[in-house]
Amino acid sequence: MAKKSKAYQKSVRVKLIELLIAILLFGELIYVFGYTDSNALKIFTGIAFGLFLFGMFIVTVGSPDEKEDRKETGISKLVLLDEDGESVKEWFIQGATSLLIGKNTNQNEVDIDLSDAEYAALISKQHAVLNHASGNWFIEDVHSRNGTGIKQPNSRDKNKLEIEQPHKVKAGDIIYIANTRLLLK
Repeated sequence: MAKKSKAYQKSVRVKLIELLIAILLFGELIYVFGYTDSNALKIFTGIAFGLFLFGMFIVTVGSPDEKEDRKETGISKLVLLDEDGESVKEWFIQGATSLLIGKNTNQNEVDIDLSDAEYAALISKQHAVLNHASGNWFIEDVHSRNGTGIKQPNSRDKNKLEIEQPHKVKAGDIIYIANTRLLLK
């Protein structure tokens, strides 16, 4: 939370500085074009103001929108579902970049441990990986025995993933690790 607070404070400071610069430039425009007769000063001020506006346009277009930043964090947890669709276990994944899904053993440690899932016998030790990149989450099967699938919220069909082919997922999608269902929220 501290990072968001600092980023927000920095954003507010930048906006205030931009506002002060705009007020100063506006005041200069009024003075130069309203109270002076110097054409050279008018040309210089016009060019400076034009460059300022162009710079503001580039900064605004080049930086991500705050709404997009919030959209990036749309998935915050992974929920293990039982046969009735009820939540059995949850993992909070916001802020993570890569999560290995499978079963913990003495030689293998995973981030999302499904050892105690109902169909654990069908789950590979290293079954799938969930990666966060460029504001999106991707699921990828890592040579599992029984496959990985995706079912979108308004679809009746489950799509089986090809091995080592990342597939974009979003909130509401259900990931099938063999027969085990994980809901992205």
